[in-house]
Amino acid sequence: MLDVNPAEFATLLERGWRRFGPAYFRHACAACQACLSARVPAASFVPSRSQRRARRAASRLERTIDRPIADDERVALYQRWHAQRESKRGWAESALDVERYGFDFAFDHPSAREVAFRDPADGNRLVGLGIVDVVPKALSAVYFFWDPEHAPPSLGVAHIVMLLEDAAEHGLDSVYLGYRVDACPSLAYKGRFQPQEIMTGRPSLRETPAWRADGQI
Repeated sequence: MLDVNPAEFATLLERGWRRFGPAYFRHACAACQACLSARVPAASFVPSRSQRRARRAASRLERTIDRPIADDERVALYQRWHAQRESKRGWAESALDVERYGFDFAFDHPSAREVAFRDPADGNRLVGLGIVDVVPKALSAVYFFWDPEHAPPSLGVAHIVMLLEDAAEHGLDSVYLGYRVDACPSLAYKGRFQPQEIMTGRPSLRETPAWRADGQI
């Protein structure tokens, strides 16, 4: 779907849909409830001690928000991050090039934004990058990757904390975290952002979505 505007996209997000590049998707395994659609109300979010520590560690970085772009610098950052995941978590190799990066991460969508973290003390090195969708009443964290050797500790955690700060500052309701899977190390961390809401069921576009406080499903 190439003509979905931010307001229409918000309707999809409220019903558990996600976007990556030009594709919209939602978990559909009828017999499995492992994927939990999670969002954090911005006004009531309270960072934990470790989240505050990650936020402080990232405070020395320069953070900018703009339209996503594709270039060799971003692809190199992604490849360094992915190589570490291949080594530590057994991920399959990724053959991402600039063209494919542009299609997946810098697709020209009206909601898409890029959050870039650079280190002024290290030649303005790009050390972290997040893709975020902006809709009228919420933000949606799409993807984040970082430099395993040069990024401060837990930069991905700091990224989410800062998105929640942005949402609260601009009077937005929530930050969507996508799918939380408690049995998956790459996705279980999302449950540590509290208080949190989880969507129940798989509502259609004609149904009103129901979100319940985490732990009350």
